[in-house]
Amino acid sequence: MNQQYNLEERVSLFSESLIGFLKTIEISVVTKSIIDQLVRSGTSIGANYYEANGAASKKDFKNKIHICKKEAKETLYWLRLLGSTIKEESIKIKCRLIWKEAHELTLIFSSIAANTK
Repeated sequence: MNQQYNLEERVSLFSESLIGFLKTIEISVVTKSIIDQLVRSGTSIGANYYEANGAASKKDFKNKIHICKKEAKETLYWLRLLGSTIKEESIKIKCRLIWKEAHELTLIFSSIAANTK
């Protein structure tokens, strides 16, 4: 199977998992802003990767990949903050799993960016 397709599927599944997870979080003054930020940064990873695959030039591709990396790193930050507000252990575990996937995506996009000339 094509690696490009697999990564497109992976970022799509990440966005879907993130959104599903965020729907389970109790809304408060603190969590509302964090959730809003997570929806933006977390789903932007996939949107920018899809755009990268349709890039008109190598420069455009590289720029979109750097945005994917940046958005993945931002997502890590917001997940960390959200995790610190969660009391229920089962939800904390799910947050850690999503953080782990965001971390892996950060590493993947960092590698792609470093290998794109």
